[in-house]
Amino acid sequence: MITAIVMISCEVDRIPEVAEAIANIPQVSEVYSVTGDADLIAMVRVRAHDEFAEVIADHLNKVEGVVGTSTHIAFRTYSAHDLEAAFSLGLEGA
Repeated sequence: MITAIVMISCEVDRIPEVAEAIANIPQVSEVYSVTGDADLIAMVRVRAHDEFAEVIADHLNKVEGVVGTSTHIAFRTYSAHDLEAAFSLGLEGA
């Protein structure tokens, strides 16, 4: 499982609608409304790097109200939870 943290700038009057639309993209596991340099942060999880182009460029960036993104690819995950085991329970073909 490869994770990207996507910082999203959007039209401020559309933040809830944009967040819901992004959360409905199958490879997006969470969307957070945040303060700071971004309006939203999305966690995108895929099996191969080339899937990021489809998910982020072809779907997430095309959500109405998104005005810009900055993508950060995670090298390692440090967690008390076993994310790989959790996602292996039904992400096949997603």
